[in-house]
Amino acid sequence: MPIVKRAGLQRGVGVALWRQIADGIRQGIASGLADQDGRLPPENQLAERFGVNRHTVRAAISALAHEGVLQSEQGRGTYVRRQKRLVYPIGERTRFSAGLGGQARETRSEMTSHAREPASEPVASALGLQPGETLIRIENRGTADGMPVSRSTSWFSAERFPAIPEAYARTGSITEALIECGVEDYRRASTRVEARHADEVDTRELKLAPGAIILITHALNTDLDGQPIQYSMTRFAADRVELVVESSRSAATGDQTRPA
Repeated sequence: MPIVKRAGLQRGVGVALWRQIADGIRQGIASGLADQDGRLPPENQLAERFGVNRHTVRAAISALAHEGVLQSEQGRGTYVRRQKRLVYPIGERTRFSAGLGGQARETRSEMTSHAREPASEPVASALGLQPGETLIRIENRGTADGMPVSRSTSWFSAERFPAIPEAYARTGSITEALIECGVEDYRRASTRVEARHADEVDTRELKLAPGAIILITHALNTDLDGQPIQYSMTRFAADRVELVVESSRSAATGDQTRPA
């Protein structure tokens, strides 16, 4: 396999070289860096490709192995793990367990903390409230077959949903908690997606290597009358989950079940 040395590593920008190389290897895998058996080029060839020493390449490989992207086999080399990403659809009726249905033996959504706090200007604007109004913030983590795949922060009006933390803790489902609070059904009004490196909390909660890539959705849900009920920010482990945006038509003909 021909190895082409690539420029583009940036020094002094606050992102470690090994992390930049890990991202470069991840991108290279998508464009044919590995051979037909899924084996990466040897460390010395990767070091030449990126213009660094083997120790830096080894640190990048170690990080990707920790994230589950690569596996090293003694005496054979480093291989791409042939694990399939979970497909998480984003549409009018986005629900965590329903979205991952059929792809994992067990899905679970659990609340890790909750608090009452004044609404910041961006969250207040999304929910149609005044800055400073009291909100309930819920932190939760989603797992599939025991592997963390997402962590979310959701905000609700404390006046309209005072009991939602207790309802969620009891049911393990935002959908069921909202039903208990008088919202029989809801729809996704908008979703914005971005990508960035995981921060310290993302790394710990999602069991990632430092600086791993995460996908973030900023979402607004409304009741059937169009009133905002939930604003959330969800972080997904990019190597475990693929986000797929559904059209309104495909969402309308899809699964209409209620799990969160």
